[in-house]
Amino acid sequence: MFAVHPSISPDVAKLAPGFRALSISVTAAPVVNASVGEVALRRACEDVLAGQPDWADAHLNAWSEVFRAFGAKPKRTPCSAETLRKRVLRDGSMAALDPVVDLYNAVSLRYAVPVGGENGDAYRGSPRLIVASGNEPFDSLKDGQATVEYPDAGEVIWCDDAGVTCRRWNWRQGVRTRLSASDKHMWFILESLPEMPLDALQEAGKMLTYGLEAMMPGLQYSVSLIEAS
Repeated sequence: MFAVHPSISPDVAKLAPGFRALSISVTAAPVVNASVGEVALRRACEDVLAGQPDWADAHLNAWSEVFRAFGAKPKRTPCSAETLRKRVLRDGSMAALDPVVDLYNAVSLRYAVPVGGENGDAYRGSPRLIVASGNEPFDSLKDGQATVEYPDAGEVIWCDDAGVTCRRWNWRQGVRTRLSASDKHMWFILESLPEMPLDALQEAGKMLTYGLEAMMPGLQYSVSLIEAS
């Protein structure tokens, strides 16, 4: 069965004591119920507008402090969960994009937790959360054209053997490993700090896996908790 084995650099662990994440590896099945993601996204937007969860602000503020610790400016480049929630609070809703992307965005919104969704077949080696040297290539887009950029030295990045897969911890995903519902092997990472209760992180993982099972019956998945130590 397909499985991803991410690792966390000790240097990153020092920046965020208590960091923990759920790693979910999925061997997908054909999408049968494409509306699952869109329905979940709509309900999650309603939860955000209702002020749920009550610990959301504390968790997102903690992420801002972690970003500052490695030199990022969270007001300009906030964590992915804060970006999504600000959009919903501004617009009142979020447009559907892709069944699987909609589902993991819904989880991020409902639980105020950064969620990454990756095409496992695009990876070269295992994902690693490290402090960048500044020489790691990052496949991106600029004005609609493919381009390569590089992280700042000291920036926290997710990477594999080929380069950066997500900049500034969970701020911006790369093009190479971008996920869609048509991908066979999927990897999800739900990232939390101690301000998010551990049971809430587990619930967020179940929301994702239950949603995926409803969307594509017959899939296989495995879940593991990884921690900074």
